[in-house]
Amino acid sequence: RSRPDGYPKLSDFELVEEQIPQPREGEVLIQSLWLSLDPYMRGRMRDAASYAPSVQLGEVMVGGAVGRITESRTPAYSIGEIVEGRLGWQEYAVSDGRDLRRVDPALGPLPTSLGILGMPGMTAYFGFLDVCNPTPGDTVVVSAASGAVGQVVGQIAKIMGCYVVGTAGSQEKIDYIVNELGFDVGINYKTENVAEALASACPLGIDIYFDNVGGPVSDAVLENLADFARISVCGQISQYNLAEPEMGPRNTRNLTTHQARMEGFLVFQFASRHEEGRQRIARWIKEGKMKYKEDVVEGIENAPAAFIGMMNGENFGKLLIKVSDE
Repeated sequence: RSRPDGYPKLSDFELVEEQIPQPREGEVLIQSLWLSLDPYMRGRMRDAASYAPSVQLGEVMVGGAVGRITESRTPAYSIGEIVEGRLGWQEYAVSDGRDLRRVDPALGPLPTSLGILGMPGMTAYFGFLDVCNPTPGDTVVVSAASGAVGQVVGQIAKIMGCYVVGTAGSQEKIDYIVNELGFDVGINYKTENVAEALASACPLGIDIYFDNVGGPVSDAVLENLADFARISVCGQISQYNLAEPEMGPRNTRNLTTHQARMEGFLVFQFASRHEEGRQRIARWIKEGKMKYKEDVVEGIENAPAAFIGMMNGENFGKLLIKVSDE
């Protein structure tokens, strides 16, 4: 309805009721069952002049969803099949099938296709293993460690034989990543001096940093790098809602001093290998080596409030909207 100025408000969204669309030749109609809410969506709310791609005012908000095909006018898909795609914040969507993938229920419950076996899981898998090139014994720091991506990164790091430190914003989240997920150390960035806590937890320096937040937490990491450190820049959620951008880090000199590498990535650059990552993570889950946590809100009408809560750090785990009963 309107472009947010700073943090999104409920008045920036509008709930609209329309007739269920009808598929044309070559298309399918999908009833959404689960909708994924993710931090990247905040960028899509910006004006196209400053951020592309952008959702235009009056359009359906972009978002990944999993649903059931209820009508098909193409031989490529059958009624009843479960698919995942960028269907947006809506109860029904029409697709020509090019943006869909079939969901294999044998790999896990349907919501996992949007979480640990979906985009967040693939982001963690490739952003950590391919960008960071971990080796056993590496000291790894993960920011937003209890989130949809961070919790997966930390567990993969433990499977790879690394020492893992996570940052989060509440004691409940710290207890979860340490006691449930097996992180070695948890740091509450709201109550602790992060730079000092990292120096204590990582006396030999940080070999790998998986950055989900940017801002002061990342500045503190740069002060504690080991030689030849690798930094994977996945997200910058601390910056997404600022009306004016903060001054950038002034300590990037440490990248030179420690001969470190800092690299941004997008999960889509690994699209041809997503099935590889999905199968491996599913196997780890079945073997009891990985866990996941989902934060479920019921009803498409509650998506705006849930999204705003996520921007304020209120979600705990992968945030999902249950749109319809399976």
